[in-house]
Amino acid sequence: MTDVTSPPKPSPAAPDLTDPSLYFNRETSWMEFNDRVLQLAEDPETPLLERLKFLAIVSSNLDEFFMVRVAGLHDQIEAGIEKPLQDGRTPSETLDALRKVVREHSVRQSKCLNRDLRPALAEHGIRIVGYDEVEARQQRDLDERFRRQIFPVLTPLAVGLGRPFPYISNLSLSLGVMVRDPITEVETFARVKVPKEMLPRFVPVGDGRTFVTLEELIAENLDVLFPGMEILDHAVFRVTRDADFTVSDEADDLLQAVEEELRARRFGETVRVEVSTGMSAGIREQITAALEVEPEDVFNVEGLLDLKDLWSIVGLSGYAELRDEPWSPVTQPLLQPDEDKQPDVLGAMRKRDILLHHPYDSFVSSVERFVEQAVSDPDVLAIKQTVYRTSDDSPLVPALIRAAERGKQAVCLVEVKARFDERANIQWGRALEEAGVHVVYGLPALKTHAKCILVVRREGDGVRHYLHVGTGNYNAKTARLYTDFGLLTCDEQLGNDVADMFNFLTGFARPRGYRKVLVAPAHLRQGVIEEIERTIAAHADGKPARIRMKMNSLVDKECIRALYRASQAGVEVEINTRGICCLKPGVPGVSENIRVVSVVGRFLEHSRIFAFERGDDCTIYIGSADLMPRNLDTRVELLTPIRDDALRGDLVDTLDRCFADNTNAWELGTDGEWTRRRPDGEPRNVQRELMAAHASAAAEARAQAAQD
Repeated sequence: MTDVTSPPKPSPAAPDLTDPSLYFNRETSWMEFNDRVLQLAEDPETPLLERLKFLAIVSSNLDEFFMVRVAGLHDQIEAGIEKPLQDGRTPSETLDALRKVVREHSVRQSKCLNRDLRPALAEHGIRIVGYDEVEARQQRDLDERFRRQIFPVLTPLAVGLGRPFPYISNLSLSLGVMVRDPITEVETFARVKVPKEMLPRFVPVGDGRTFVTLEELIAENLDVLFPGMEILDHAVFRVTRDADFTVSDEADDLLQAVEEELRARRFGETVRVEVSTGMSAGIREQITAALEVEPEDVFNVEGLLDLKDLWSIVGLSGYAELRDEPWSPVTQPLLQPDEDKQPDVLGAMRKRDILLHHPYDSFVSSVERFVEQAVSDPDVLAIKQTVYRTSDDSPLVPALIRAAERGKQAVCLVEVKARFDERANIQWGRALEEAGVHVVYGLPALKTHAKCILVVRREGDGVRHYLHVGTGNYNAKTARLYTDFGLLTCDEQLGNDVADMFNFLTGFARPRGYRKVLVAPAHLRQGVIEEIERTIAAHADGKPARIRMKMNSLVDKECIRALYRASQAGVEVEINTRGICCLKPGVPGVSENIRVVSVVGRFLEHSRIFAFERGDDCTIYIGSADLMPRNLDTRVELLTPIRDDALRGDLVDTLDRCFADNTNAWELGTDGEWTRRRPDGEPRNVQRELMAAHASAAAEARAQAAQD
């Protein structure tokens, strides 16, 4: 009898990592982020004025999303491009999905404001009311204010023979009015712009804590604007336009090219029209026909439009009980000065590397002091800095002007293509040039997004580099609101790397490679993927291995595939992404070893950490880059390794706290749903914990300094 053995069963085919079903849609993922912000506005455990703040942030976020991302989808559709996106959906399908979610969010926003926040604020004496809800005496006061302060600013624009429909500027709030001449019985449409850029959107009444909206006050006085006419109808509307632009790679004068594009931005295509619920069909038809928008791009809003103006209510003085407990950034313990002196940042840097974590550590006593000290030091020969976004009153840029006036080599790379900060950066650049600072406006095809300051100081018979590399912008205001890391170091190799990067940006060179840093667009993506592959190899060799990343967004397909391969190899992967995540966790055979968490809280999580644990080795980078194609291919980005063991420990501690957060953290499911984590035992809040830890460390440092 012949022994017959059955042939071995073929092993299952390896999953195709290019399969669109393994990726979430970039745009709908962003909407999920804005949903998490909206949840904080809806959360009764959030202090009342903080809830109002989050409601304003939701609207501000959505404006920019429409001006850039939705506008881009419209451009693709109009160009006939229906190539499926990363998740397999076409631009048209994506746009349809976005419209549905936007309408759902709009209903929730209105419900949150009208049903929850306005009544709750009224209980504390802050009232946003209708004109007919105030007393007759106060109405007379409002009407008098209208005549004295508002009426002179208004310009009613009628539409008719020889009068075309007026141009409606981006994000402007308007009243559409139907009027009739009682003699000729001719009906006319007119537009009245609500001048909230010049006048308060919320007009105070009586005690200064009761407000009527500017548009309602105008509407109540339309007879003054159209004397002798019958006011038939009126309604509020708002227009959003395409505000993105592209500068040609061949632009000879980058500054001039950006200025021309800024002028063109005013006339971008309409991508959204918001209208007050109850707007009549006649006014609606006038607006949509003139603006040439499709019905599906018109969004009904119940109640107030443009909720980002709620910031003015959030900013009312007092009401501490309705806000988060105040937080004042502390001076980093290693920079604690002697009594009545400023921190000696350069001296502290010579002793060891220093890790800054804003807004827990003060930006003023660290980064601003670093530049100020460099300007004053006669041995400092050169100061080089990148500027992507900065505040109007930033002392850093004027410091470069003082440096140039003192004969130092001052260099500033001003990125004039920083979206929505172009005008401010152009003004800064010109002021710097006039003072003798060497100004470079970046490269036409690339945005310089790297955050670094390089100080060259004469020491002995040579020079020493003092370096700051950050994850966030050089902006003292946002440094109090965004979480960001910064490294202060005199490391020779890192200093030489950044010096080479500046020479590449200001001169004409192509660096063959960098010693320690990862720089986009040439090396960063490949460097990150190589670190992932090394971690996979370490795991295969039996070493404990783990990958942990914290960033704003994870979109890049090549990096996601590398993380999928790590998961397939058995490596534990933890991702903390504030916003977009196109990676799909928990897919059997692909990503069951990956978990994705998002922290959205009091401060905007903005720092980037990339940690690769391989046995006793832990390689950690911080820097300016998210894992997105735009960051890796069309921006100059910089990641620097953290080489000091103690500083790596601080970064690991921050990651531990982020992944342990169970009050302001959401976890991403395989189905794309983000589920808010709730305490099952001790509540954990990474931001509160870090505030407490930094305050304690600073107090100990002050006590030690007093004893010394």
